[in-house]
Amino acid sequence: MGDPARSQHFKKIGAADRVDGLRCLRDQMHEQMEALLPVRPVEQLNEQLNETHDALITKAIMLSEADMARMGKGSPPVPYAYLLFGSGGRKEQTLSSDQDSGVVYRDPAENGEEAKAYFLELCQLIVSNLIAIGYPPCEGKVLSDNPDWCSSLSEWRERLEGWFREPAWESVRYLLIIADGRCVYGDEGVAEALKDIYYSDMLNHPVIIRRMIENTMRHKVLVGVFGQLLKERYGEDAGSLDIKYGAYIPMVNSIRMMAIQASVRGTSTLERIRKLIDIGKLSPADGEQYEQAFRFILRLRLMTTEQMEDGLYANNGKLHSSKLTKEMTDELKSSLRIGKRLQRAVYRQAMGRLM
Repeated sequence: MGDPARSQHFKKIGAADRVDGLRCLRDQMHEQMEALLPVRPVEQLNEQLNETHDALITKAIMLSEADMARMGKGSPPVPYAYLLFGSGGRKEQTLSSDQDSGVVYRDPAENGEEAKAYFLELCQLIVSNLIAIGYPPCEGKVLSDNPDWCSSLSEWRERLEGWFREPAWESVRYLLIIADGRCVYGDEGVAEALKDIYYSDMLNHPVIIRRMIENTMRHKVLVGVFGQLLKERYGEDAGSLDIKYGAYIPMVNSIRMMAIQASVRGTSTLERIRKLIDIGKLSPADGEQYEQAFRFILRLRLMTTEQMEDGLYANNGKLHSSKLTKEMTDELKSSLRIGKRLQRAVYRQAMGRLM
């Protein structure tokens, strides 16, 4: 979308007063962005795409608040922040990303149970409205309508401290999810207060670091020992490359681990790389290589197979190798080698802190 068309699109989103109107605008955005993918620089395309997702999600939340008021439930009883996690939190959503969300709200002076009931009902509306717009819910139930992900600040403090004390595999996964959290709507101060709790001395505990690095390293890049690309061998995806878990996620996880250890609060991968360079945790040369590799992988991720399932946009994160030119294949191999080097560097750095 050019700037005039882009501006007009955002005006239409802002003026929408029904969820089905937002669904039409979502469908239009999908078609327009698909057409721009081959010609628009990837960072610019990614920025426009994620700004549009943010606008659609924000409007869905506003319509849900209005629905609550019409039902006689009133306005939010205390300030709150609606958080996006996963690719939404990192501003790296594809055309068909799912919902990963949560809510944190200020502790009410009284009637705490009433406040909790209000926010859970509001979030049920939000999640339902976003499904109607085409955003599938997170299969892992990291959703704002899940009581475990919709809590007051004091409840969040208790939950985080519990995860830090007992860093089982699932707890560490949740802690890494929180690191990608970003306020898309509401009170930024409440979201920052949650991050203040998160970036505590507990992150420096050796057990936490060890568990986090184990989780970070579990996805390997899809390049073999002889430099060959590791393709899917069986089933309907035979011949495809798992771009999401074999290229994108390994780099995301590695850079996030470096950012957590350096208390970098930015959530996008490129933002984290640039901040790590600024504070001297990455050399400019390494940072430039990681940026270049990640931008290319980001473009391939936007090219992965899109599909529609029960009216919801879906994506399996895989790209058939036939869609790659020889030049693209060579660049992917180079990017994966850089990703593998990044993984080794992050592992050495983390384990060095444990010595």
